[in-house]
Amino acid sequence: MAWTALLVALLAVLVGALLACLRVLQQLPRVERGTVGFFHPFADGGGGGERVLWVGVRALQAAYPSLRIFVYVHEGVTAQELRRQAAERFNIRLLRPIEVVPLSRSDLIRPERYRHFTMVRQALGAALLGREALSRRAPAVWFDTTGWAFTFPLARLAGCRVACYVHYPTVSTDMLGRVWSRQAAYNNDTSISGSGIKSAVKVLYYRLFATVYGVCGAFADVVMVNSSWTAAHIESLWWRWRRPALVYPPCDTGELRRLPLDRRLKHLYLVSVAQFRPEKNHALQLEAYAMARQQAGPDEAGRAVRVSKLKIIGGCRGPEDEAIVEGLRARARELGVDASVEFLVNAPFDQLRQLLGGAVGGLHSMTDEHFGISVVEYMAAGVIPIAHNSGGPRADIVVPVTGPDGSPQITGYLAETAEEYCDAITKVLVMDQVGRLRIAAAAQRHAAQFSGEAFSAGWLAALRPLLGPPAEGGAAGGGEGEEQEEEAGECGSGGSSGGEEAAGEEAAGEEEAEVAAGGAAADGSGPPAQQQQQQVSSEYFRLP
Repeated sequence: MAWTALLVALLAVLVGALLACLRVLQQLPRVERGTVGFFHPFADGGGGGERVLWVGVRALQAAYPSLRIFVYVHEGVTAQELRRQAAERFNIRLLRPIEVVPLSRSDLIRPERYRHFTMVRQALGAALLGREALSRRAPAVWFDTTGWAFTFPLARLAGCRVACYVHYPTVSTDMLGRVWSRQAAYNNDTSISGSGIKSAVKVLYYRLFATVYGVCGAFADVVMVNSSWTAAHIESLWWRWRRPALVYPPCDTGELRRLPLDRRLKHLYLVSVAQFRPEKNHALQLEAYAMARQQAGPDEAGRAVRVSKLKIIGGCRGPEDEAIVEGLRARARELGVDASVEFLVNAPFDQLRQLLGGAVGGLHSMTDEHFGISVVEYMAAGVIPIAHNSGGPRADIVVPVTGPDGSPQITGYLAETAEEYCDAITKVLVMDQVGRLRIAAAAQRHAAQFSGEAFSAGWLAALRPLLGPPAEGGAAGGGEGEEQEEEAGECGSGGSSGGEEAAGEEAAGEEEAEVAAGGAAADGSGPPAQQQQQQVSSEYFRLP
């Protein structure tokens, strides 16, 4: 029965994708030259993916002033709201207005919609949502920033070039390993992990799904990834012979590094910065924090733990995320720590910066986090990270560095179990000032390589084969926009550029973005990210 259901589900995806392709070809508008369309249905979220989106958009606006940018987003969101949220939540001020393309069926990619065969049904939903998006507007460059590779074949059929920034592979060898070893997780419940037969069927399901995922990935012209962990998985899964460009996500290291390292507080506190989603595993943080308080001794060090606070800061995208917050509040009451735990939902950037400026430790508990922007933000602000021992935090972020005296210096702590988190929490809270400052300073130095400026440079280098060289005088733009003036006023109710863009189109003429064969400098030099990408003709991409 399970095998039959599995085959039917996979067949449904293939048939659905074929039908979607046929309908796309029948209903598509003409490709709009000089445009980039970002497929980001929940662009009004407050997570790391949205920071990447807005810093990337700003970098494109700075480097290509005549480029028209629109964002595919769920209905009910205006361009003006998105610009305001980018400024308030991330301190990113866009240089010019953007446009939005509303999507009426964004619920098709919500995991809670599908109780069984979630991945394959979400993939089909993404293809259908991509069809809706392309039937409304077909950009010269279809840019996916949310991980839906199943839209790539449709976009190529529509005549678009395809670029993507991959935060997290939809399926990974780590996921396969957990299913095969029958480990329970948020995406592998005990009814499956407890059965050898069901686990074997699910492994087959994952492998077949991974094959389809890999084929879809082959349709991308430019692929960027956010960590070496993600890069390794994409290289093993996608049917591409060129390596993806490693472009670390933009972190507000410049702004946060100005915060003082000295934390002379009467009551110490920890922070946790992450969207309220199941995979973030906030419950593990609550359990570890409660355990640390219970194990605190009667001495002065134990008192520091008992009087400490935990401030959980995160974004909510809708009722489902709000339900997670309520569940966490209830769990805190059960553990007896509700008086010491504070939840701050959709906090603006200024409040986040203030909280990071006073925290001594920062919690992160997602297994196989693709990168971990919040971990870098902790380090930049002088907050000692306590991160999950997997994924990007282990591979790229919480790694030893060389100290001023040439000796290795830790930059934080890694943990997996509640007991390990408890030990790390206790160490951070009872640590003397000298020891804490030593770790915080090393972490802050290491975080400098994850700046917005470094991201923008890598982002533009990777996209150059598609967009051509930047305009005369164009700059990358770091994206951390507090000190930079906006070059345009607030957009109107529709969020479109209006007459200013039309005038810009007229002035710029029909000059075409040319890319030499090979895309890099004649001597083979140039940014590594650019050299790694497939060099394609930019003839299709005519800037206004």
